[in-house]
Amino acid sequence: MRNRYEALLVLNTQAREDTVKEIIDRLESEFQQEGAQIEQVQKMDKRQFSYAAGPLSAGYYVNLVFNADPQLIAKLRSKFKLDPEVYLQNYQRLPEKKEKPAKKVAKAE
Repeated sequence: MRNRYEALLVLNTQAREDTVKEIIDRLESEFQQEGAQIEQVQKMDKRQFSYAAGPLSAGYYVNLVFNADPQLIAKLRSKFKLDPEVYLQNYQRLPEKKEKPAKKVAKAE
């Protein structure tokens, strides 16, 4: 059964501001290669961290909404943990998207 998920990725773009689009495109293709169906990609721009817990003081935030099998999340976590361009990652299951019922049209008599 496929569930709907949201992934928040913080990218390490230190000294490579011009390659952000290329990194996002590569991440999108990796999600799709693993079997995820991407609904939406939000590029949220570079933001400063409230406190620096490591070598970075800022990161480029990207939010992806996608459909995937539950076991795929663990696979994505381990894959992106090894990726030097993904600094932080967080996954959250979203509620199912509800379809709005079609409006009833009055019949002309």
